[in-house]
Amino acid sequence: MLVLITDVKRLIGCRFHDPQVQKDMESWPFKIVEGPAEKPTVVVELKGEDKKYAPEEISAMVLKKMKECAEAFIGREVTDAVITVPAYFNNNQREATKEAGTLAGLNVMQLINEPTAAAIAYSLDHMADQRWHGDKYVLVFDLGGGTFDVSLLKISKTGVIDVKAVGGDTHLGGEDFDTTLVNYCVQEFMKKHREDIRRNPRAMGRLKVACEKAKRVLSSATFTSIEIDCLYEGIDFSIKLSRAKFEELNSSYFEKCIELVEKCLFDGEIKKNNVDEVVVVGGSTRIPKVQRLVEEFFNGKTLCKNMNGDEAVAFGAAILASRLSGNDDNTERDIVLLDVTPLSLGIAIDTDEVKHIMSVVIPRNTSIPTCKKGIYWSYDNKTEVWIKVFQGESNNAEDNILLGKFDFCGLTPGFDGTSRLEVCFNIDANGILLVSAEEISTGQRKSITISKT
Repeated sequence: MLVLITDVKRLIGCRFHDPQVQKDMESWPFKIVEGPAEKPTVVVELKGEDKKYAPEEISAMVLKKMKECAEAFIGREVTDAVITVPAYFNNNQREATKEAGTLAGLNVMQLINEPTAAAIAYSLDHMADQRWHGDKYVLVFDLGGGTFDVSLLKISKTGVIDVKAVGGDTHLGGEDFDTTLVNYCVQEFMKKHREDIRRNPRAMGRLKVACEKAKRVLSSATFTSIEIDCLYEGIDFSIKLSRAKFEELNSSYFEKCIELVEKCLFDGEIKKNNVDEVVVVGGSTRIPKVQRLVEEFFNGKTLCKNMNGDEAVAFGAAILASRLSGNDDNTERDIVLLDVTPLSLGIAIDTDEVKHIMSVVIPRNTSIPTCKKGIYWSYDNKTEVWIKVFQGESNNAEDNILLGKFDFCGLTPGFDGTSRLEVCFNIDANGILLVSAEEISTGQRKSITISKT
């Protein structure tokens, strides 16, 4: 059974018909079908039978194994956990991650954004630095196997970590770099042998593993080769690959990373010259071209690479878990996190006349906790409307994530344009969203609670 963890991370909390899921499926060496509630479901052969697993179930298997390893190491039961997620995960992806933890037998104390966890590790590592005075603006560039995150934070020496803006792409990472290499090799194989190996999942799986290995080698070498015996129909495959070719194939992805950095700085209202430190974490930041582009964007600033890129996020999460568990260490207790909403939150009020337009109530990168209100209007003689809560950046509500909805009936009939409803979005420090609507003239009120936005 070949199901890569980065692939599952891309699937969790998504819908089968999402365009990005459909695109990713073309390069995956395993089968995906539509499951209940439009969830993508992984089909694998186990002991001669086809088994179907939701992404949450596969993630739960990984977490359960980690739980067992931890228990064997410390010699006692592990019941609680802090789980890191990409900063740009939407509500559905966060809820699905939390569900995976529950399926693994864990009490998920908190979900924390991966760049924020890295910032915790950074702050603890630098608090003893006598040259640190006042506040630092730190940009965390987190490029992993499946996702890309960028966060701008203001960190004080007293332990306050204030997230100013987040950005990223939950479908951009080392997995995409592997896919471009796979597609290149498929085309080369087709040119030489006039055979399409995409029809053979096993051959595609072997090729993908070989391409990932080549990508890693090219982080330290300028040339490598991909050699696979009997790849397809008894035909051997061999190709030489240069770092320059790899960079050319993935140039659009690298450039998109820089565009997202620029957007994050714009949202955080900070110029790049005012960023004190650029911290790079995640395995894909070992790619020389990525490092060069980030350095050039920040006018030659030396990148902070003194933390282990693969361990920084886990280290920061462990520090937070220690604090949540009541550890008396003063350094850990002093850490204060001030987070933001990664995506805009808003509503669409559906009537026969107006549909599918999202009105933003809380813009992305708003500090939480927060409370914001908006006044909305009734339509001629309408006594009932559906209020739908969405998360996303598109003006078209259907392009965004539907978080919940409620029916507001019994409205007093009125003329078009008469102000009727006051909608209030209230997010507490734990990320729990309460949406309420009140008819101004009568005081009638309806509400819905949405967890872990």
